[in-house]
Amino acid sequence: ETRIQGGDEVKSSPSATTSDAAAASKPESALKSFLSGGIGGVCVVLVGHPLDLVKVRMQTAAKGVQSSTFGMLRKTFAGEGVRGLYRGVSAPLTAVSPLFAMSFWGYDMGKRTVKYFDKDSAVGGEYQFSISQIIVAGGLSALPTTVFMAPSERVKCLLQVQANEIEKGGKAKYTGMADCGKQIFAEGGIRSLYRGTMATLARDVPGSMAWFGMYELVKKELMVMQGIDPSTGQLSPLAILSAGGFAGVACWAVAIPPDVLKSRLQTAPPGQYSGMYDVYKHLVKEEGHAALFKGIRPAMIRAFPANAACFFGMELARKGLAFMD
Repeated sequence: ETRIQGGDEVKSSPSATTSDAAAASKPESALKSFLSGGIGGVCVVLVGHPLDLVKVRMQTAAKGVQSSTFGMLRKTFAGEGVRGLYRGVSAPLTAVSPLFAMSFWGYDMGKRTVKYFDKDSAVGGEYQFSISQIIVAGGLSALPTTVFMAPSERVKCLLQVQANEIEKGGKAKYTGMADCGKQIFAEGGIRSLYRGTMATLARDVPGSMAWFGMYELVKKELMVMQGIDPSTGQLSPLAILSAGGFAGVACWAVAIPPDVLKSRLQTAPPGQYSGMYDVYKHLVKEEGHAALFKGIRPAMIRAFPANAACFFGMELARKGLAFMD
């Protein structure tokens, strides 16, 4: 008999005891999903932030300003050093633990929701998740995550764009993450802090569907290719890193256009745009549809190593926190 438990294909012996079956069908601890997701999030920021900074600067640059990914990295490093490459990192790093923790917790809750509405798929007390169900669960995970993601992204993008203005001789408006958050709130209250929430959802729902779906799909295929016995429950580091990397690439392949609109909306002066669709109309009119894919090169270069690190950290944490199940 074969089942998929927590996204991993597992074979069970016909002689398995009733207690073993009950233990196998028991869902993973939600707290373990939360904590392991937070650890994975820290890994993704530490590995991927420099390229994320380049992505945002390219997306918000004025029309006609051209710069290659590595050219901008060299320019930033030469002018600002290592600290410059991690400009604005305090916002995502501070929020990243609850952010990714919420994402993986939301994914766990999404799988439980899918299971609740599809009880007929249970076989012998054990549930089998199809890839399509995993994709749906991934989409659901973006809903609670947005509560943390939207304001964090707003602060991060403003701090990253501010560095561009300083390079041109402008003055710093914000002294740091906390000051930026205070000024945003003073400017327009909670509504200003959460500007771009719908754009964040438009990016993260399809992005999360691709992220979790691709991870589980590639992971299972690589296990088969490596000849790993699924009954041991052990995944090779190569399988985890590769599946995580491809998951990141799949995520950003669908998330870049709404991410461009989100960055423009969140960094624009108050009143410049009425919403996400207004940003889209102005962007396409002034710069063409190609502008919707600004920053895709650094996003893709960042996607593989950053997300490989994320899932690798998450899987290690899950193994270390197995006692919580």
